[in-house]
Amino acid sequence: MTKYLVLKEWNDWLLPGQTNDTRLFHSHASDCIRLCPPQFGEGYTQEIPLREDLMLIIIDYTLDHELIIDAPGTCNHLEFEFQLSGRESGYTFFAPDFGLRGFAIKSDRRRFFKVEVVFKPPSFSTYFHKFIERLSPPLQQVSEDIIHHIYQHHIGKYDKCNTIANIVNVLHDTKLFKQLYFEQILSTSSYTKLVSIAGATRSPITPAMNQVIEQILNCPYSACNRRRYLECKALELVALRLDALVKPRSQELKADDLVAIYQAEEILRTHLQNPPSIENLTRWVGLNRLKLNQGFHQVYSTTPFGYLRNCRLAKARHLLMTSESSVEKVASSVGYNSRSRFATAFRRQFGLNPKTFQIQAWNQVS
Repeated sequence: MTKYLVLKEWNDWLLPGQTNDTRLFHSHASDCIRLCPPQFGEGYTQEIPLREDLMLIIIDYTLDHELIIDAPGTCNHLEFEFQLSGRESGYTFFAPDFGLRGFAIKSDRRRFFKVEVVFKPPSFSTYFHKFIERLSPPLQQVSEDIIHHIYQHHIGKYDKCNTIANIVNVLHDTKLFKQLYFEQILSTSSYTKLVSIAGATRSPITPAMNQVIEQILNCPYSACNRRRYLECKALELVALRLDALVKPRSQELKADDLVAIYQAEEILRTHLQNPPSIENLTRWVGLNRLKLNQGFHQVYSTTPFGYLRNCRLAKARHLLMTSESSVEKVASSVGYNSRSRFATAFRRQFGLNPKTFQIQAWNQVS
């Protein structure tokens, strides 16, 4: 059974908890504990304030029902997520939040356990820039184009000399975001380009990261010493994540091969209905099949076919939210000749079948 919640704030579905909860790894009176309501499942979230612009969050709950949450994000709220259990177990994510509304689809019967390091202003822009500057030039350009697009939508024309840091600080004061979805602001082509960044925001948790996570969960200190220890460990964990972002690409891919991977990505992204075969793609970009697959894994964390599928489904999601096209037409426009195959792929990616997603999205958008 699926339950659907429309919230004013992301945490509205949770209940207040106590710091003496025996399930917590450790706690302090300054921590904010929220509990999963019994009608949805069991577990908790624990927010640990480290300083005004830095917070550590431990999330551990299991749902009895599939839960769809429609709620606004938090303006200039930047998360480095480390998934320890659940669908993306073993992976770490970079998740900037500009306060736009969105759907969070949470699976049932599966433990959701993760550690988050959260930055707020003024550190938000600093760490946002630290991440962006470690991306390849093409991915940097995509990121900056999307930020500029959001800025233009809400503020108007922007000075091209303005830095990304200044832009995100201006966006922090914009109050219109909570009324709009990301899909309503970006064009379909811009939204599909987000797939090219997804690989960089998703990376395996390394043994070094796991060691620091264990130290965070088993913090041996209390009071002020606890806060200082956890702050040092949170920043160490983020440093390891940023370091892992640049090393694999710079060490294992030659410059010419990297250019060919970017060319292949653009070909796939712009030919969703009739993509080239893997043999033709290798000929077009001048790489053999092995190098092409290895390059896609390094840059986009998936195979060329996996990347094509992600682009197709991202475009489909955007069209289902922003157009009145039927599911059959959307499926056809992104290269699926079978509605059932499209529905299976869409549900596997987003957690809902496309028709249900379209109905619920349109109910909110309209």
